Amino acid sequence: MAGCIALIVACGRGQRFGGGLPKQYCRLAGRPLLRHGLDAFARHPRIGAVRAVIHPDDRGLYDETAEGLDLLDPVCGGMTRQESVRLGLESLEGNPPENVLIHDGVRPLIDGALIDRVLDALADRPAALPVVSVTDTLKRVRDDRVEATLDRSGLFRAQTPQGFRYAEILAAHRRHPDGAVTDDAALAEASGLEVAAVAGDERNIKVTTPSDLERAEGILAGALRPRTGLGFDVHRLVPGDGVRLLGVEVPCPLRLVGHSDADVGLHAATDALLGALCAGDIGTHFPPSEARWAGADSAIFLDHARDLVTQAGGRIDHVDVTLICERPRIGPQRAAMVASLAGLLGIPAARVSVKATTTEGLGFTGRGEGIAAQAVATVSLPA
Repeated sequence: MAGCIALIVACGRGQRFGGGLPKQYCRLAGRPLLRHGLDAFARHPRIGAVRAVIHPDDRGLYDETAEGLDLLDPVCGGMTRQESVRLGLESLEGNPPENVLIHDGVRPLIDGALIDRVLDALADRPAALPVVSVTDTLKRVRDDRVEATLDRSGLFRAQTPQGFRYAEILAAHRRHPDGAVTDDAALAEASGLEVAAVAGDERNIKVTTPSDLERAEGILAGALRPRTGLGFDVHRLVPGDGVRLLGVEVPCPLRLVGHSDADVGLHAATDALLGALCAGDIGTHFPPSEARWAGADSAIFLDHARDLVTQAGGRIDHVDVTLICERPRIGPQRAAMVASLAGLLGIPAARVSVKATTTEGLGFTGRGEGIAAQAVATVSLPA
């Protein structure tokens, strides 16, 4: 039996949000909104397992979103949020946890301290609810007319994750299968369970409209700090049938020699991202002593570095690559290289720079013996 399982409810269609995707799969700081919450619970030391409840049409989107995380298989929800939560709870009956946290999949900015507060309250209460105070004056309005001003004393806004003793919240859902409640704490109250109130977090917003997503972006931006990494690489030129640089085939009577495909530009960009993460260098992650990397497409290396940034909760802000060589000429392929690198990094081309220079005939590049590349990457990472 796990001590606590987190149940992430992500079945909504997001009619109020608009757009072509359910809002839980829209991008927030370069990652699906749902991924932020999944990450937060998956890495929390007091959470034994995480399960998402999803819409049956979203399995492909979910699998992409959850890639690389060690999670329980998702289950499909029902026609209402309440039914979806019940189905999620019932899916845990085979190996029931002591406690369960139920969280909205569209609250991406959950932090470990809030999770701890909810779990701490469950030590001596059957249910726990994070709340934040109401600070605005409240009005009752009917037909565009203000009817009354309400007393806001004692009023709070409910958030998730809401915590429960598993057996008791499952029983509450089964006792009230058709209730029109908007959160699980209301079911607990209706079943006579004492619900502890713990301090919520103003940053733990629920994304309902596009303006909420913009607000979440702003909150995340304020919580991120810039990091810069530098990459440098060199490969030798020999007679051949073309050079690959930044994923683009450049026609010329030369080729680059290396253990992989020798794309010197992508190698430098990869090392720049790894440097910003303080995560070693390309050889640490892809040792040239391993035969499986012989002739490998260097895009694999850059994909890995990009994913490490994402997994760290960061984003790639800008990458600048300088290619140093006498030949081949880079200018005619520059736009294609920018587009290629931007596509591999998943960022707009306006945040990618590709330049070329020579060494005025000096050194190995000046003699046409090889190509060097240097790259600078700027990423934003959680402080």
